[in-house]
Amino acid sequence: MKKLIAFIVLSSCFLLPAGAQKWVNYNVKNSEINGNNVLAIACDAKGNLWVGTTLGLCQLKGRTWTDYAMFNEKLKDQFVNCLVVEGNRLWIGTDDYGVIEFNGTRWTEHSEETRRLNMKYIRDIAVDHAGVKWIGVTLSGFVQYDGVNWTKYTVDEGGLLSDFILCTVVDNRDRKWIGTNDGLCVFDGSRWTSYTVKNSRLPHNICLSIAIDKDNVKWIGTLEGLCRFDGKEWKVYNTDNSPLPGNQINGLAIDKEGLLWMATDGGVAVFDRDSRWETFPAGRGELPKCMYQNVVVDNKGNHWFGTDEKGLFCLSEYPGIPKDNLAEAGEDGVDPSDPSASSERTNKSDRKKEQVSDDKVRLTPYLDKGYITLTMGAPVAEVVFLNAKGEKVRTVPKYQNGSRLSIAKMKKGAYTIKVITDKGSRTVKFTLK
Repeated sequence: MKKLIAFIVLSSCFLLPAGAQKWVNYNVKNSEINGNNVLAIACDAKGNLWVGTTLGLCQLKGRTWTDYAMFNEKLKDQFVNCLVVEGNRLWIGTDDYGVIEFNGTRWTEHSEETRRLNMKYIRDIAVDHAGVKWIGVTLSGFVQYDGVNWTKYTVDEGGLLSDFILCTVVDNRDRKWIGTNDGLCVFDGSRWTSYTVKNSRLPHNICLSIAIDKDNVKWIGTLEGLCRFDGKEWKVYNTDNSPLPGNQINGLAIDKEGLLWMATDGGVAVFDRDSRWETFPAGRGELPKCMYQNVVVDNKGNHWFGTDEKGLFCLSEYPGIPKDNLAEAGEDGVDPSDPSASSERTNKSDRKKEQVSDDKVRLTPYLDKGYITLTMGAPVAEVVFLNAKGEKVRTVPKYQNGSRLSIAKMKKGAYTIKVITDKGSRTVKFTLK
């Protein structure tokens, strides 16, 4: 069966020699990484880098890459969607084989539980303070595994807002924070709490990433900006009121200095969680135009970013946010003291013209039926499919809002869907396997 993964969220890390701050890129042309579409990355205690791509699992140890399909053939050409290091054990979330454990020598598969609980398409895994695993499954809910027993939570049981899980983290009170495509859920082990655009200041119901700082403040990345929630008050950051390079916040990580790092659809950003920002926009400087899908900080302080088509990027020797980069933004979200503010306002204005004003595009996959739907603000739009090379491969000139778009005859690969109305355009990415 062809499989659709929408709103892909990624991670990354790497080892570099000491020196000045710089970016380094690893892709299939200049290294032995097994794929450019990076779905997951984790760094273990020894400094080794584990990378999950649409083509399997590989490891970077020092300067040597190893493709782990050589040791487990089930990982060959397999979507490895998430990776979690727990002590000397690596937890691997896959598309077809559920959760796989690896302790360095032995592989443990849970094929019976994967079949019984319909645990294909693992999206994210979190480990709580008792060592219990909390597994987010695309289209199939939330699963608890305590080492012996498996327990599944779904919408039908009244807890989850949606069975389409996108991310999950555990806070210092052992509460599970679960991002879905219909809002944010919190589970304390017995009681559920839900936050949506209707009962909170959450800017969008699609929650792509979550990070929790040392003060137990939650930072939530959504399709329409970054949200800070301290348990009582909400604060939203977006491209209109902050220097964010993009509103789609795919990945979040907090480094040892307490800086919040973001991977977005418009590039990379870092925020001191108070008043200072630094941004690295895609298409300018050393970062090419592509989707920056997640971020991980390794134990040497290197910052890793995974992309959908350009491989891995690492920022080493980061000196800190410049002291004059204050986030006291003007009405249009630009620091008025910045001498480049005028041109930045112009750039933001130009970017707005490229987007659908006030319209939000949501892609919903129906994997078993071979189609997708697009929900948007306009009743009719032109829908253009672009392949990984940016080539136009399909056009639907008069797509009706919410109607079915067949994917049954489409070739496997990564696509960008461009939705064009009289107000402008928006894009959403997906991968068909």
